[in-house]
Amino acid sequence: MTSGSIRTDAPRTHRGRTAGIRRIVAASLALVLALGAGLAQADPHPWQLNMTRGSTTWSGEAYFLNNVALGVCVVIGVLVFGAMFIAMFRFRKSRGAVAEKWSHNTTVEIIWTAIPVIILVVLAWMSTGGLVSFANTTGAQMTVKVTGYQWKWRYDYVDYLGKPVSKVDYMSKLDALSDKTRQLDSGMDPYAVKTGDENTYLLNVDKPLVLPIHTKIRFVITSDDVIHSWWVPEFGWKMDAIPGIVNTAWTNISKPGTYRGQCAELCGQDHGFMPIVVKAVSPEDFAKWLAAQQQANAPAAPAPAASAAAPATAQVAPAGSGEHG
Repeated sequence: MTSGSIRTDAPRTHRGRTAGIRRIVAASLALVLALGAGLAQADPHPWQLNMTRGSTTWSGEAYFLNNVALGVCVVIGVLVFGAMFIAMFRFRKSRGAVAEKWSHNTTVEIIWTAIPVIILVVLAWMSTGGLVSFANTTGAQMTVKVTGYQWKWRYDYVDYLGKPVSKVDYMSKLDALSDKTRQLDSGMDPYAVKTGDENTYLLNVDKPLVLPIHTKIRFVITSDDVIHSWWVPEFGWKMDAIPGIVNTAWTNISKPGTYRGQCAELCGQDHGFMPIVVKAVSPEDFAKWLAAQQQANAPAAPAPAASAAAPATAQVAPAGSGEHG
């Protein structure tokens, strides 16, 4: 009886352990997915796991494609590792499992070849559509030229709403407080460099790029010395600035705010001190700002001419002052 009861209870014990393992795996997976979902909706911050959703009309494309590709990878990983763990625990040698003798199965091989091909074709089709829409700068309402230098940016406003913009251009470089703090033995606290409640050490500039919202803006991007890369994460893209080559990109900012970025191409000694700041404002405020900039940079008017010319005076040599032969 004793030995018989042991043989009867053994399968139940194995089934209980297997069910327990499955529950633990399912709970762990649910926890990871919940954490990932929460982080995906958060604003950019340390330890964020997903991309930022962005604040432009196109940035959602990159966010969506990233999530689709990530989802495919997660599903494949769960299937592959799930099958592997089931095989290791359920069909292990200690349970008397015996390996099959077959080595090929035409149907299975066709299936596991066709499915990855279909997945890759779908992802390629979606990615190509996103890249084509990003490359299409037609219909732009504004053009800004961005030029990279070691180690600062130059912004030239080319046109706005079909009208050329003249004499609105400036350099944008690391702000004075961050630059002073970063100096060796400065004794200054980097955490004390703030704009409001935000720590902006090495992230602020002296003159931000001011842009209007709800406006399709074309960027023409180049460099004057080495390769740089203009990158604002909230815009959903980055573009290399290459000497002798002009690259184009576009954005349409959905909401006002301050958006920060950095040079994303190793460009020399002060590469880490080359931030980007974009200040997005309403079209009305931008029009006022642009008019003020044009007026401030306009050449000074010439002085008015005299109302009446002063009478000409001739110098007459006094009598007897000439030379005598």
